[in-house]
Amino acid sequence: MRLILKFNLVFVAIFLIGLGVAGYTSNQLLQENAREEILQNARLVMETALATRAYTAGQVGPLLETQMKYAFLPQSIPAYSAAEVLSGLRKKFSDYAYKEAALNPTNPRNRAVDWETDIVNQFRGSHDRGEIIGERDTPTGRSLYIARPIQIKDPGCLVCHSTVEAAPKTLVERYGPANGFGWQLNEIIGAQVVSVPTEVATRRATAAYRTFMLSLAGVFLFIGIALNLMLFAMVIRPVTRLSRLADEVSLGSMDVPDFDARARDEIGVLAGSFNRMKKSVVQAMKMLEE
Repeated sequence: MRLILKFNLVFVAIFLIGLGVAGYTSNQLLQENAREEILQNARLVMETALATRAYTAGQVGPLLETQMKYAFLPQSIPAYSAAEVLSGLRKKFSDYAYKEAALNPTNPRNRAVDWETDIVNQFRGSHDRGEIIGERDTPTGRSLYIARPIQIKDPGCLVCHSTVEAAPKTLVERYGPANGFGWQLNEIIGAQVVSVPTEVATRRATAAYRTFMLSLAGVFLFIGIALNLMLFAMVIRPVTRLSRLADEVSLGSMDVPDFDARARDEIGVLAGSFNRMKKSVVQAMKMLEE
């Protein structure tokens, strides 16, 4: 097996191992970064909802308190305001979703579906759990969700949700007496759920991974070609020439020229040794002829 073939076999083996390690590592990092980007988007939506709730409870609700005696205005309810504000987001980003999913909501649109009910029950089973993160398949693709518990910590909430008799008549007239009552202080009655799509960030990560791997393969190919040219010019060609001269000397041709090697590397040392050996052989042949 020729030297250049052995070199290329070793180089290809190292290349494949390096490409595999780099590919696995970069893919893991890119996917983790994509997941962090998705989580950051979900948390941004969640914080927007919380800010909207706080604004409504602190500023809008008190302004509408008098009108609530004559007609129930859902705009004064923090949950309603947050849902309405973020429903505007869905007009441009239809895959983004926010819902305050409750087991027994006043407004029927907030009733938890099966998978949301499972999340609420997880919070109810572990009151110290502050957040749940997961993924699920949707008709529009894979989606990541963040959920936080809705716990009744303000006794003021029970004015509307303790019993039908204690609730404002305007609320009962709007939503009826069947739902949204019987809540208890410190009870977890639902969960804030934000869902964001994973496709965009994942697709960008996959594209970046593909570009990186193609670039890395191109770099390895360039290095391989450069090393082959260097190996041929600095090792293969001088060794081949030296071997040819050695063959001629071994066949009795004493008039072959010296191997001209000006380099001071191993090839130059070998060439110097060959030239000295040839001179010694020529001198020995002359002595035998005499």
